[in-house]
Amino acid sequence: MTTDTLPAAAAPAGPTLRRVATTAFLGTAIEYYDFFIYGTAAALVFGRVFFPGLGASGALLAAFSVYAVAFLARPLGAVLFGHFGDRLGRKTTLVVSLLLMGLSTVAVGLLPGYTAWGWWAPLVLLLLRACQGIGLGGEWGGAALLLAEHAPPGQRGRYGAYLQLGPCVGFVLATGVFLALSEGLDEAAFLSWGWRVPFLASAALVLVGLFVRLRIKESRVFTEQAAEAAAGPVPVVELLRRHGRVVLLGGCATMIGYALFYLTTTFSLAYATTQLGISRGLVLGLLLVGAVGKGLAAWWTAGRSDRWGRRRMLQGAAALAAGWSLVFFPMLESGRTAYVALALCGGMVVLGCLFGPVAAFLPELFPTAVRYSGAALTYNIGGVLGGATAPIVASRLTAVYGTAEPVGWYLAGMGVVSVLCLAFRGAGNCAKSEAAVL
Repeated sequence: MTTDTLPAAAAPAGPTLRRVATTAFLGTAIEYYDFFIYGTAAALVFGRVFFPGLGASGALLAAFSVYAVAFLARPLGAVLFGHFGDRLGRKTTLVVSLLLMGLSTVAVGLLPGYTAWGWWAPLVLLLLRACQGIGLGGEWGGAALLLAEHAPPGQRGRYGAYLQLGPCVGFVLATGVFLALSEGLDEAAFLSWGWRVPFLASAALVLVGLFVRLRIKESRVFTEQAAEAAAGPVPVVELLRRHGRVVLLGGCATMIGYALFYLTTTFSLAYATTQLGISRGLVLGLLLVGAVGKGLAAWWTAGRSDRWGRRRMLQGAAALAAGWSLVFFPMLESGRTAYVALALCGGMVVLGCLFGPVAAFLPELFPTAVRYSGAALTYNIGGVLGGATAPIVASRLTAVYGTAEPVGWYLAGMGVVSVLCLAFRGAGNCAKSEAAVL
Protein backbone atom coordinates (compact mmCIF):
# COMPACT_ATOMS: atom_id res chain seq x y z
CA MET A 1 0.00 0.00 0.00
CA THR A 2 2.74 2.44 -0.88
CA THR A 3 1.78 3.92 -4.26
CA ASP A 4 1.75 7.73 -4.22
CA THR A 5 -0.71 9.03 -6.82
CA LEU A 6 -0.58 12.65 -5.74
CA PRO A 7 1.18 15.20 -7.98
CA ALA A 8 4.67 16.48 -7.34
CA ALA A 9 3.89 20.03 -8.44
CA ALA A 10 4.79 23.07 -6.41
CA ALA A 11 2.64 23.90 -3.43
CA PRO A 12 0.60 27.09 -3.18
CA ALA A 13 1.86 30.21 -1.47
CA GLY A 14 2.39 30.11 2.27
CA PRO A 15 -0.71 32.11 3.31
CA THR A 16 -2.95 29.91 1.14
CA LEU A 17 -1.51 26.70 2.57
CA ARG A 18 -1.80 28.01 6.12
CA ARG A 19 -5.43 28.95 5.49
CA VAL A 20 -6.17 25.46 4.17
CA ALA A 21 -4.45 23.89 7.19
CA THR A 22 -6.41 26.12 9.58
CA THR A 23 -9.67 25.35 7.80
CA ALA A 24 -9.07 21.59 7.90
CA PHE A 25 -8.10 21.77 11.57
CA LEU A 26 -11.07 23.88 12.71
CA GLY A 27 -13.67 22.07 10.62
CA THR A 28 -12.54 18.64 11.74
CA ALA A 29 -12.34 19.74 15.38
CA ILE A 30 -15.94 20.97 15.24
CA GLU A 31 -17.30 17.87 13.51
CA TYR A 32 -15.51 15.51 15.87
CA TYR A 33 -16.65 17.53 18.87
CA ASP A 34 -20.20 16.89 17.68
CA PHE A 35 -19.45 13.21 17.17
CA PHE A 36 -17.66 12.70 20.50
CA ILE A 37 -20.24 14.36 22.73
CA TYR A 38 -22.69 11.65 21.71
CA GLY A 39 -20.23 8.97 22.82
CA THR A 40 -19.72 10.63 26.20
CA ALA A 41 -23.45 11.14 26.67
CA ALA A 42 -24.10 7.51 25.66
CA ALA A 43 -21.70 6.32 28.33
CA LEU A 44 -23.06 8.60 31.06
CA VAL A 45 -26.75 9.38 30.57
CA PHE A 46 -28.43 8.13 27.39
CA GLY A 47 -29.25 4.73 28.84
CA ARG A 48 -31.28 6.37 31.60
CA VAL A 49 -32.80 9.13 29.43
CA PHE A 50 -33.84 7.08 26.38
CA PHE A 51 -33.89 3.44 27.56
CA PRO A 52 -34.97 3.56 31.23
CA GLY A 53 -36.90 0.27 31.24
CA LEU A 54 -34.06 -2.04 30.15
CA GLY A 55 -32.03 -2.17 33.35
CA ALA A 56 -28.49 -0.84 33.75
CA SER A 57 -26.72 -3.31 31.44
CA GLY A 58 -29.50 -3.40 28.86
CA ALA A 59 -29.80 0.37 28.74
CA LEU A 60 -26.04 0.79 28.25
CA LEU A 61 -26.02 -1.84 25.50
CA ALA A 62 -28.95 -0.11 23.79
CA ALA A 63 -27.21 3.27 24.00
CA PHE A 64 -24.03 1.78 22.50
CA SER A 65 -26.09 0.11 19.76
CA VAL A 66 -27.52 3.48 18.69
CA TYR A 67 -23.99 4.84 19.03
CA ALA A 68 -22.81 2.22 16.53
CA VAL A 69 -25.39 3.30 13.94
CA ALA A 70 -23.27 6.34 13.07
CA PHE A 71 -20.37 4.09 12.12
CA LEU A 72 -22.61 2.05 9.86
CA ALA A 73 -23.84 5.29 8.26
CA ARG A 74 -20.36 6.71 7.74
CA PRO A 75 -19.56 4.63 4.62
CA LEU A 76 -22.85 5.86 3.16
CA GLY A 77 -21.71 9.41 3.86
CA ALA A 78 -18.34 8.62 2.31
CA VAL A 79 -20.02 7.38 -0.88
CA LEU A 80 -22.52 10.25 -1.03
CA PHE A 81 -20.13 13.10 -0.26
CA GLY A 82 -17.31 11.37 -2.08
CA HIS A 83 -19.41 11.33 -5.25
CA PHE A 84 -20.09 15.05 -5.14
CA GLY A 85 -16.61 15.82 -3.86
CA ASP A 86 -15.04 14.06 -6.84
CA ARG A 87 -17.55 15.58 -9.27
CA LEU A 88 -18.23 19.10 -7.96
CA GLY A 89 -15.30 19.86 -5.67
CA ARG A 90 -14.05 19.51 -2.12
CA LYS A 91 -15.10 22.94 -0.74
CA THR A 92 -18.88 22.82 -1.34
CA THR A 93 -19.09 19.23 -0.17
CA LEU A 94 -17.32 20.03 3.09
CA VAL A 95 -19.69 22.92 3.79
CA VAL A 96 -22.71 20.62 3.41
CA SER A 97 -21.19 17.90 5.60
CA LEU A 98 -20.54 20.44 8.36
CA LEU A 99 -24.13 21.68 8.22
CA LEU A 100 -25.57 18.16 8.36
CA MET A 101 -23.47 17.23 11.35
CA GLY A 102 -24.15 20.49 13.21
CA LEU A 103 -27.91 20.51 12.71
CA SER A 104 -28.20 16.84 13.74
CA THR A 105 -26.21 17.50 16.90
CA VAL A 106 -28.31 20.50 17.95
CA ALA A 107 -31.46 18.44 17.33
CA VAL A 108 -30.22 15.77 19.77
CA GLY A 109 -29.90 18.48 22.41
CA LEU A 110 -33.55 19.43 21.86
CA LEU A 111 -34.91 15.86 21.76
CA PRO A 112 -37.32 14.92 24.61
CA GLY A 113 -36.54 11.76 26.55
CA TYR A 114 -38.43 8.48 26.84
CA THR A 115 -40.71 9.72 29.62
CA ALA A 116 -42.07 12.46 27.29
CA TRP A 117 -42.12 10.77 23.89
CA GLY A 118 -42.03 7.06 24.65
CA TRP A 119 -40.35 4.95 21.97
CA TRP A 120 -40.46 7.84 19.52
CA ALA A 121 -37.57 9.39 21.46
CA PRO A 122 -35.02 6.59 20.87
CA LEU A 123 -36.24 6.19 17.27
CA VAL A 124 -35.60 9.87 16.50
CA LEU A 125 -32.29 9.61 18.34
CA LEU A 126 -31.40 6.72 16.04
CA LEU A 127 -32.23 8.82 12.96
CA LEU A 128 -30.21 11.81 14.19
CA ARG A 129 -27.25 9.58 15.02
CA ALA A 130 -27.37 8.19 11.48
CA CYS A 131 -27.32 11.76 10.13
CA GLN A 132 -24.28 12.46 12.27
CA GLY A 133 -22.56 9.45 10.78
CA ILE A 134 -23.40 10.48 7.21
CA GLY A 135 -22.05 13.97 7.85
CA LEU A 136 -18.82 12.75 9.41
CA GLY A 137 -18.42 10.17 6.65
CA GLY A 138 -17.94 13.00 4.19
CA GLU A 139 -15.85 15.22 6.46
CA TRP A 140 -12.53 13.52 7.03
CA GLY A 141 -11.85 12.48 3.43
CA GLY A 142 -12.51 15.94 2.02
CA ALA A 143 -10.42 17.71 4.66
CA ALA A 144 -7.57 15.24 4.15
CA LEU A 145 -7.66 15.88 0.41
CA LEU A 146 -7.54 19.64 0.81
CA LEU A 147 -4.32 19.29 2.78
CA ALA A 148 -2.75 16.53 0.71
CA GLU A 149 -3.49 18.27 -2.59
CA HIS A 150 -2.18 21.64 -1.39
CA ALA A 151 0.90 20.47 0.52
CA PRO A 152 4.37 19.92 -1.04
CA PRO A 153 5.09 16.19 -1.66
CA GLY A 154 7.80 16.03 1.01
CA GLN A 155 5.59 17.65 3.67
CA ARG A 156 2.23 15.94 3.32
CA GLY A 157 2.64 14.13 6.60
CA ARG A 158 3.50 17.36 8.38
CA TYR A 159 0.47 19.20 7.04
CA GLY A 160 -1.74 16.16 7.50
CA ALA A 161 -0.96 16.48 11.19
CA TYR A 162 -3.15 19.59 11.31
CA LEU A 163 -6.10 17.45 10.30
CA GLN A 164 -5.31 14.82 12.92
CA LEU A 165 -5.08 17.46 15.64
CA GLY A 166 -8.71 18.37 14.92
CA PRO A 167 -10.17 15.22 16.50
CA CYS A 168 -7.88 15.70 19.52
CA VAL A 169 -9.18 19.23 20.08
CA GLY A 170 -12.75 18.08 19.44
CA PHE A 171 -12.31 15.37 22.06
CA VAL A 172 -10.82 17.84 24.57
CA LEU A 173 -13.72 20.23 24.05
CA ALA A 174 -16.33 17.48 24.34
CA THR A 175 -14.76 15.89 27.41
CA GLY A 176 -13.99 19.24 29.04
CA VAL A 177 -17.57 20.47 28.71
CA PHE A 178 -18.97 17.26 30.15
CA LEU A 179 -16.42 17.32 32.97
CA ALA A 180 -17.35 20.90 33.90
CA LEU A 181 -21.06 20.14 33.81
CA SER A 182 -20.81 16.87 35.74
CA GLU A 183 -18.70 18.50 38.45
CA GLY A 184 -20.72 21.72 38.59
CA LEU A 185 -24.22 20.23 38.63
CA ASP A 186 -25.88 17.74 40.91
CA GLU A 187 -26.93 14.41 39.42
CA ALA A 188 -30.57 15.40 38.96
CA ALA A 189 -29.75 18.62 37.08
CA PHE A 190 -27.13 16.91 34.94
CA LEU A 191 -29.57 14.14 34.00
CA SER A 192 -32.43 16.58 33.39
CA TRP A 193 -30.83 19.32 31.28
CA GLY A 194 -27.08 19.54 31.86
CA TRP A 195 -26.16 16.90 29.27
CA ARG A 196 -28.01 18.92 26.61
CA VAL A 197 -25.73 21.95 26.87
CA PRO A 198 -22.81 20.48 24.84
CA PHE A 199 -25.19 19.56 22.02
CA LEU A 200 -26.81 23.00 21.87
CA ALA A 201 -23.41 24.72 22.00
CA SER A 202 -22.62 23.08 18.67
CA ALA A 203 -24.68 25.76 16.91
CA ALA A 204 -22.07 28.44 17.67
CA LEU A 205 -19.19 26.18 16.63
CA VAL A 206 -20.83 25.37 13.30
CA LEU A 207 -21.12 29.08 12.49
CA VAL A 208 -17.37 29.44 13.06
CA GLY A 209 -16.69 26.43 10.85
CA LEU A 210 -18.85 27.77 8.04
CA PHE A 211 -17.08 31.13 8.17
CA VAL A 212 -13.63 29.61 7.66
CA ARG A 213 -14.72 27.01 5.10
CA LEU A 214 -16.43 29.49 2.82
CA ARG A 215 -13.16 31.42 2.48
CA ILE A 216 -11.00 28.64 1.03
CA LYS A 217 -10.40 27.81 -2.63
CA GLU A 218 -10.41 24.51 -4.46
CA SER A 219 -7.06 22.78 -4.91
CA ARG A 220 -5.31 23.24 -8.25
CA VAL A 221 -5.09 19.44 -8.58
CA PHE A 222 -8.88 19.17 -8.67
CA THR A 223 -9.64 22.26 -10.78
CA GLU A 224 -7.27 21.08 -13.51
CA GLN A 225 -9.30 17.86 -13.87
CA ALA A 226 -12.76 19.18 -12.94
CA ALA A 227 -14.24 18.93 -16.44
CA GLU A 228 -12.88 15.42 -16.93
CA ALA A 229 -14.16 14.35 -13.50
CA ALA A 230 -17.67 15.68 -14.19
CA ALA A 231 -17.90 13.68 -17.41
CA GLY A 232 -16.28 10.52 -16.08
CA PRO A 233 -17.83 7.35 -14.64
CA VAL A 234 -19.57 7.27 -11.26
CA PRO A 235 -16.68 7.69 -8.77
CA VAL A 236 -17.63 4.90 -6.34
CA VAL A 237 -18.17 2.43 -9.20
CA GLU A 238 -14.79 3.28 -10.68
CA LEU A 239 -13.22 3.12 -7.23
CA LEU A 240 -14.50 -0.35 -6.40
CA ARG A 241 -13.83 -1.68 -9.88
CA ARG A 242 -10.19 -0.58 -10.05
CA HIS A 243 -9.16 -0.06 -6.41
CA GLY A 244 -11.46 -2.28 -4.36
CA ARG A 245 -8.58 -4.25 -2.87
CA VAL A 246 -6.90 -1.05 -1.71
CA VAL A 247 -10.11 0.09 -0.03
CA LEU A 248 -10.55 -3.19 1.85
CA LEU A 249 -6.93 -3.47 2.97
CA GLY A 250 -6.82 0.19 3.95
CA GLY A 251 -9.98 -0.17 6.02
CA CYS A 252 -8.59 -3.21 7.83
CA ALA A 253 -5.30 -1.41 8.37
CA THR A 254 -6.98 1.51 10.15
CA MET A 255 -9.58 -0.42 12.17
CA ILE A 256 -7.27 -0.95 15.16
CA GLY A 257 -7.10 2.81 15.70
CA TYR A 258 -10.87 3.10 15.86
CA ALA A 259 -11.27 0.11 18.15
CA LEU A 260 -8.57 1.28 20.55
CA PHE A 261 -9.98 4.81 20.65
CA TYR A 262 -13.55 3.88 21.48
CA LEU A 263 -12.55 1.23 23.97
CA THR A 264 -10.17 3.65 25.69
CA THR A 265 -12.74 6.44 25.82
CA THR A 266 -16.42 5.55 25.52
CA PHE A 267 -16.36 1.97 26.81
CA SER A 268 -13.76 2.59 29.52
CA LEU A 269 -15.68 5.63 30.76
CA ALA A 270 -18.85 3.58 31.16
CA TYR A 271 -17.07 0.51 32.55
CA ALA A 272 -14.89 2.40 35.02
CA THR A 273 -17.71 4.52 36.43
CA THR A 274 -20.48 1.90 36.57
CA GLN A 275 -18.62 -1.37 37.17
CA LEU A 276 -15.37 -0.38 38.86
CA GLY A 277 -16.70 2.51 40.95
CA ILE A 278 -14.08 4.98 39.74
CA SER A 279 -15.02 8.66 39.90
CA ARG A 280 -16.51 10.09 36.71
CA GLY A 281 -14.50 13.27 37.19
CA LEU A 282 -11.24 11.33 37.54
CA VAL A 283 -11.80 9.33 34.35
CA LEU A 284 -12.81 12.41 32.34
CA GLY A 285 -9.84 14.35 33.69
CA LEU A 286 -7.39 11.58 32.78
CA LEU A 287 -8.86 11.33 29.29
CA LEU A 288 -8.32 15.08 28.89
CA VAL A 289 -4.67 14.70 29.83
CA GLY A 290 -4.39 11.72 27.51
CA ALA A 291 -5.87 13.72 24.63
CA VAL A 292 -2.96 16.16 24.90
CA GLY A 293 -0.54 13.24 24.66
CA LYS A 294 -2.51 11.89 21.70
CA GLY A 295 -2.16 15.20 19.88
CA LEU A 296 1.58 15.39 20.50
CA ALA A 297 2.09 11.80 19.35
CA ALA A 298 0.00 12.38 16.21
CA TRP A 299 2.01 15.49 15.35
CA TRP A 300 5.33 13.70 15.82
CA THR A 301 4.46 10.52 13.90
CA ALA A 302 2.84 12.48 11.05
CA GLY A 303 6.01 14.52 10.59
CA ARG A 304 8.28 11.47 10.89
CA SER A 305 6.26 9.69 8.21
CA ASP A 306 7.65 12.15 5.64
CA ARG A 307 11.08 10.69 6.33
CA TRP A 308 10.45 7.12 7.45
CA GLY A 309 7.41 6.27 5.30
CA ARG A 310 3.70 6.08 6.14
CA ARG A 311 3.38 2.29 5.99
CA ARG A 312 6.37 1.67 8.25
CA MET A 313 5.09 4.13 10.85
CA LEU A 314 1.61 2.63 10.79
CA GLN A 315 2.90 -0.93 11.09
CA GLY A 316 4.95 -0.03 14.13
CA ALA A 317 2.00 1.77 15.72
CA ALA A 318 -0.40 -1.13 15.05
CA ALA A 319 2.07 -3.60 16.61
CA LEU A 320 2.43 -1.29 19.62
CA ALA A 321 -1.36 -1.11 19.95
CA ALA A 322 -1.66 -4.91 19.88
CA GLY A 323 0.83 -5.22 22.72
CA TRP A 324 -0.69 -2.39 24.73
CA SER A 325 -4.13 -3.98 24.49
CA LEU A 326 -3.01 -6.92 26.64
CA VAL A 327 -1.99 -4.72 29.59
CA PHE A 328 -4.57 -1.97 29.27
CA PHE A 329 -7.54 -3.62 31.00
CA PRO A 330 -5.60 -5.28 33.83
CA MET A 331 -4.24 -1.83 34.71
CA LEU A 332 -7.70 -0.26 34.48
CA GLU A 333 -9.30 -2.97 36.62
CA SER A 334 -6.64 -2.58 39.33
CA GLY A 335 -8.52 0.52 40.46
CA ARG A 336 -5.27 2.16 41.55
CA THR A 337 -5.10 5.75 40.36
CA ALA A 338 -1.55 5.49 39.02
CA TYR A 339 -2.33 2.40 36.95
CA VAL A 340 -5.65 3.80 35.74
CA ALA A 341 -3.84 6.97 34.66
CA LEU A 342 -1.16 4.97 32.86
CA ALA A 343 -3.77 2.84 31.09
CA LEU A 344 -5.89 5.76 29.84
CA CYS A 345 -3.12 8.24 29.06
CA GLY A 346 -0.87 5.57 27.55
CA GLY A 347 -3.71 4.31 25.39
CA MET A 348 -4.31 7.82 24.05
CA VAL A 349 -0.63 8.24 23.17
CA VAL A 350 -0.67 4.95 21.25
CA LEU A 351 -3.74 6.25 19.42
CA GLY A 352 -1.84 9.35 18.37
CA CYS A 353 0.85 7.14 16.86
CA LEU A 354 -1.83 5.24 14.92
CA PHE A 355 -3.69 8.23 13.53
CA GLY A 356 -0.82 10.65 12.86
CA PRO A 357 0.29 9.40 9.40
CA VAL A 358 -3.19 8.41 8.15
CA ALA A 359 -4.16 11.83 6.75
CA ALA A 360 -1.31 11.63 4.23
CA PHE A 361 -1.34 7.84 3.82
CA LEU A 362 -4.89 7.34 2.52
CA PRO A 363 -5.08 10.16 -0.07
CA GLU A 364 -1.79 8.94 -1.57
CA LEU A 365 -3.40 5.61 -2.42
CA PHE A 366 -5.91 6.95 -4.97
CA PRO A 367 -5.87 9.02 -8.19
CA THR A 368 -7.61 12.41 -8.31
CA ALA A 369 -10.79 11.19 -10.06
CA VAL A 370 -11.71 8.92 -7.13
CA ARG A 371 -9.54 10.31 -4.35
CA TYR A 372 -12.34 11.81 -2.25
CA SER A 373 -14.44 8.64 -2.51
CA GLY A 374 -11.43 6.41 -1.94
CA ALA A 375 -9.96 8.14 1.10
CA ALA A 376 -13.35 8.71 2.73
CA LEU A 377 -14.70 5.20 2.14
CA THR A 378 -11.48 3.51 3.26
CA TYR A 379 -11.28 5.57 6.43
CA ASN A 380 -14.91 4.92 7.32
CA ILE A 381 -14.78 1.20 6.58
CA GLY A 382 -12.10 1.14 9.26
CA GLY A 383 -14.64 2.87 11.50
CA VAL A 384 -17.26 0.19 10.88
CA LEU A 385 -14.83 -2.67 11.45
CA GLY A 386 -13.21 -1.15 14.52
CA GLY A 387 -15.40 1.55 16.07
CA ALA A 388 -18.95 0.34 15.49
CA THR A 389 -18.54 -3.09 17.01
CA ALA A 390 -15.90 -2.57 19.69
CA PRO A 391 -18.06 -1.06 22.50
CA ILE A 392 -20.86 -3.59 21.86
CA VAL A 393 -18.51 -6.58 21.79
CA ALA A 394 -16.68 -5.28 24.86
CA SER A 395 -19.94 -4.83 26.80
CA ARG A 396 -20.99 -8.37 25.92
CA LEU A 397 -17.62 -9.91 26.81
CA THR A 398 -17.50 -8.22 30.22
CA ALA A 399 -21.08 -9.28 30.93
CA VAL A 400 -20.26 -12.93 30.11
CA TYR A 401 -16.83 -13.21 31.76
CA GLY A 402 -17.17 -10.65 34.54
CA THR A 403 -13.88 -9.01 33.56
CA ALA A 404 -12.62 -6.86 30.68
CA GLU A 405 -9.43 -8.88 30.10
CA PRO A 406 -10.97 -10.82 27.14
CA VAL A 407 -11.59 -7.42 25.54
CA GLY A 408 -7.84 -6.89 25.50
CA TRP A 409 -7.31 -10.10 23.53
CA TYR A 410 -10.05 -9.10 21.11
CA LEU A 411 -8.32 -5.75 20.60
CA ALA A 412 -4.89 -7.33 20.22
CA GLY A 413 -6.27 -9.60 17.50
CA MET A 414 -7.44 -6.53 15.59
CA GLY A 415 -3.95 -5.08 15.89
CA VAL A 416 -2.40 -8.19 14.37
CA VAL A 417 -4.84 -8.09 11.45
CA SER A 418 -3.97 -4.43 10.82
CA VAL A 419 -0.25 -5.21 10.80
CA LEU A 420 -0.78 -7.99 8.27
CA CYS A 421 -2.90 -5.80 5.99
CA LEU A 422 -0.22 -3.12 5.99
CA ALA A 423 2.32 -5.76 4.97
CA PHE A 424 0.70 -6.20 1.55
CA ARG A 425 3.00 -3.96 -0.44
CA GLY A 426 1.05 -4.44 -3.65
CA ALA A 427 -2.22 -3.18 -2.20
CA GLY A 428 -1.68 0.32 -3.53
CA ASN A 429 -1.23 -0.92 -7.08
CA CYS A 430 -2.83 2.00 -8.97
CA ALA A 431 -2.22 2.34 -12.69
CA LYS A 432 1.16 3.88 -13.37
CA SER A 433 -0.15 5.89 -16.29
CA GLU A 434 -2.65 7.60 -14.01
CA ALA A 435 -0.07 8.21 -11.32
CA ALA A 436 2.25 9.84 -13.85
CA VAL A 437 -0.46 12.23 -15.02
CA LEU A 438 -1.47 13.07 -11.46
